Amino acid sequence: MKEFNRKNHWETVYKTKELKDVSWYQKSPETSLEFIKYFQIPKTAKIIDVGGGDSLLVDHLLQLGYQNVTVLDISETSLNRAKERLGSLADHVNWIVEDIVNFKPKETYDFWHDRATSHFLTEKAEIDTYIAAIQDNLNPNGILVMGSFSKDGPKKCSGIEVTQYSEQSMNDLVKPHFEKVKCSYVDHRTPFDTTQNFVFCGFRKVENTLQ
Repeated sequence: MKEFNRKNHWETVYKTKELKDVSWYQKSPETSLEFIKYFQIPKTAKIIDVGGGDSLLVDHLLQLGYQNVTVLDISETSLNRAKERLGSLADHVNWIVEDIVNFKPKETYDFWHDRATSHFLTEKAEIDTYIAAIQDNLNPNGILVMGSFSKDGPKKCSGIEVTQYSEQSMNDLVKPHFEKVKCSYVDHRTPFDTTQNFVFCGFRKVENTLQ
């Protein structure tokens, strides 16, 4: 069996499908924006949107006046599409092409956002590497917001097996270095008129936690 190449897969997806033709499309990323408002993330906060691709969250962040936004995605094609859409505003964003499990940040962040990236990691070693990267590169008292398919959500997306989460299993994933602040289950309506159930949780990084 041919070994799965994650980068090639996502480059193909973004080269063959338009933004509105993918299941994760959102005209307005309401849940993510609600969490940002809930945590009162300052306009000067260093924000990273992991797996942001050409989603519209970055557009909304710029419109809201956020000044230090990074968007990371494994697909260069997706980021180029976002840059083209934003025009000159793209110059105000830091764009990173990288597989999240290989990401070695050169800076730390105040707010780490992940909608529908974590559930594509199914191997324990990759999941552990990703969580360690968040832990090491989120500032003290920093906020992590993670949204993944729930136990009632799809078992596959874009032809790939995913890891489903519950509020409890997501909390277990990040403790003891993060404390859960707020979780919610959300039905995402796809462009194909189907429903995908997500669990979103917001965590605050805690320091000097006993192992």
